[in-house]
Amino acid sequence: MAVVASAPGKVLMTGGYLILERPNPGLVLSTNARFYAIVKPINEEVKPESWAWKWTDVKLTSPQLSRESMYKLSLKHLTLQCVSASDSRNPFVEHAIQFAIAAAHLGSDKDKEALHKLFLQGLDITILGSNDFYSYRNQLESLGLPLTPESLGTLAPFASITFNSGDSNGANCKPEVAKTGLGSSAAMTTAVVAALLHYLGVVDLSDPCKVGKFGCSNLDVIHMIAQTSHCLAQGKVGSGFDVSCAVYGSQRYVRFSPEALSFAKVAVTGLPLHEVIGGILKGKWDHERTEFCLPPLMNLFLGEPGSGGSSTPSMVGAVKKWQMSDPEKARENWQKLSDANLELETKLNSLSTLAKDHWDVYLGVIKSCSVLTSEKWVLHATEPINEAIIRELVGAREAMLRIRILMRQMGEAAGVPIEPESQTQLLNSTMNAEGVLLAGVPGAGGLDAIFAITLGDSGSKLTQAWSSHNVLALLVKEDPHGVCLESGDPRTTGITSGVSSIHIE
Repeated sequence: MAVVASAPGKVLMTGGYLILERPNPGLVLSTNARFYAIVKPINEEVKPESWAWKWTDVKLTSPQLSRESMYKLSLKHLTLQCVSASDSRNPFVEHAIQFAIAAAHLGSDKDKEALHKLFLQGLDITILGSNDFYSYRNQLESLGLPLTPESLGTLAPFASITFNSGDSNGANCKPEVAKTGLGSSAAMTTAVVAALLHYLGVVDLSDPCKVGKFGCSNLDVIHMIAQTSHCLAQGKVGSGFDVSCAVYGSQRYVRFSPEALSFAKVAVTGLPLHEVIGGILKGKWDHERTEFCLPPLMNLFLGEPGSGGSSTPSMVGAVKKWQMSDPEKARENWQKLSDANLELETKLNSLSTLAKDHWDVYLGVIKSCSVLTSEKWVLHATEPINEAIIRELVGAREAMLRIRILMRQMGEAAGVPIEPESQTQLLNSTMNAEGVLLAGVPGAGGLDAIFAITLGDSGSKLTQAWSSHNVLALLVKEDPHGVCLESGDPRTTGITSGVSSIHIE
């Protein structure tokens, strides 16, 4: 029987750049954009002669890219060998498969014969990403459709993906998929790891918090293996917030020490994979994760300006170079930025508490402010509780404005466009719109999608305003849930954004 797991994309609201260094936190929101992994056997029955096989088959299908890759899996060494054209390889999925299988050898609930039978049947893996991970502006424009969420909604779920063309001078440059910056590789890796671990009996996704054979929860096992797979595929140890978000959902995150993955680095030296994964699962994972989500009646919106994405690694490299060349200025900027990030976090948490303690008043204030620009919100501060709510709303805006100023200063000093002028104008007009609490560039910034947090029902006005500025509002919303077990193939069950899932609280 097929196993289907899904994991969400992310929006890093605060903590861009700072999150790379402990103990700086980041606020990361998970979304309804999800990646799905479907795992089933290639052959329903095991051929009698196959018990003597040393290799078995793995098939990886990505329908949206019209790609199918075949691999041979060594049953002794647990290594994959691609037997398809090299341009169809997916290093994230390859590492996910190898480490998930290694974990199964260490700690599956299935007996060895049952596990061996699953391997001999072959592994048929299909990966699917929600449309929101990819840019469909060009398709909408070629169809003559307006740049609106309604137009995006007319596209078939899991629509075919087009590629960015090569470089402008026509050199041999491998085209890349046009993305919206939601962390597709982390969500994909996590979904594949989760589906395989469930299929092979290592974890039970229907009971995610249960402590298993490795002495930690099922979710923790998925997290460690997904982080390892993702870092090795990238060729570097990142902060890991995107994978953590894909596993656990919306959160306040502080990165793990890179030493947690020191064992993974020896994987390339020939140490048996099951020993590598054993070391990783016993390693010191010192990341910090606290529950966080937007206060009630606040909504996340993402807008794609159509100016093309940015290269996060090159921007991070430029910022690190600036830190080394002017450490005093960099420290001063980062301290102020850290203070502003904390201030925004504090205001949002305070609003969540006020909503819980004074729901009726909170509801009234949000409803009133949703149809007004921010300078008029103070007109509704007529009672002490109303005044307290509006004070926190205004404080959140002011903190976000400080964050944006400091991020721009960092970008100017490092010579990279963290908030380019075109984004600044767009964000200013967004924050001046009715019912908009704040707006910014997520994560490392650049020319990817922008985000906005709106109050109540004001979102429709914002998407119309964006459309008039040639900005395509995506269908992405906050969904605080992380990885989950799905009820079936999303193409047949109608799942497009985590609906009909067994959600993990």
